Amino acid sequence: MEDYNKIIESLGVKFIKARNIRILQPITIKNFYDVENTLLILYNGEVSIGDEKIKVDVGDMLFIPGGKHVTVTYGDPSNPKTVSNEEFMTHRESYWEGNHDPKLIGHLPNSFGYVSFEAKVFDSVNFFNSLDVPPFIIKREEHLATTIDQILAEDMTDLAGKGRIIKIKTEEIVIEVVRYILKNHLFVEQLVTNSTYFKDPRLIDIFAYIKENLGGDLSNKVLANVANVSEDYVGQYFKMLTGINPQDYIEYQRMEAAVGLLRTSKKSIRAIGSEVGYKDTAYFCRRFKMMFGIPAGKMRRRESLMNV
Repeated sequence: MEDYNKIIESLGVKFIKARNIRILQPITIKNFYDVENTLLILYNGEVSIGDEKIKVDVGDMLFIPGGKHVTVTYGDPSNPKTVSNEEFMTHRESYWEGNHDPKLIGHLPNSFGYVSFEAKVFDSVNFFNSLDVPPFIIKREEHLATTIDQILAEDMTDLAGKGRIIKIKTEEIVIEVVRYILKNHLFVEQLVTNSTYFKDPRLIDIFAYIKENLGGDLSNKVLANVANVSEDYVGQYFKMLTGINPQDYIEYQRMEAAVGLLRTSKKSIRAIGSEVGYKDTAYFCRRFKMMFGIPAGKMRRRESLMNV
């Protein structure tokens, strides 16, 4: 348990957004993808996950780790409209309607709430993504459900200290999800692996260097110098501890940074690609669409369409 406490203490948690949504029409989103973790609570109606349409019961929660391609059905699964992630992101207002009245949270038909957040070890590694776990359903955890409701309500206000309250409660969510995983003995092997490699100082140095130099040279030769191991060994060493090769990890970090810039800055696509390490804009755009299922320009547009 001490190792898990160390991991929790090392987590940097960042609130991204919270929304209360009413489903306007049943849809199945193929290959839905986001870089942030999402915790959804079903208030009324139907939500299901995967091609098998595994049902989320009313009052239960669905956890979707960031960086996972998943199929999600909102509304009656018997005859939903099937859309791509790009179609959904572009025309989201046709399928969802946001609620901005805290008194209506949990009382609207065909509705759910969700909170999106980052949870990174040493401010570098997406913790839940590093577990390489699928989305999973959390059954009847009243404290966790109440915390989601409180975040949704707080986010709809302009009260003093709103940001601080949301930050504290988002950290509670992360801890409650980790506790649920431990209590139900989920993904034990992955947790054991993480507790080992998150204590390796050479790997921590590599994570930190990558984060600080996304736009620069991150070849295996450079990473080998950072970790003080041979160039031939660094890729094997990184994959042995994390389960992925360093260049795949670097691309994920670069794309995650690009999403952040698209959402928060007015920089051009070319400038953003260059800033995160892609000198060829066309190649950056191809890789971005391959990873997220939508063009970089539409990722930016989706943030300005509706506040849902």
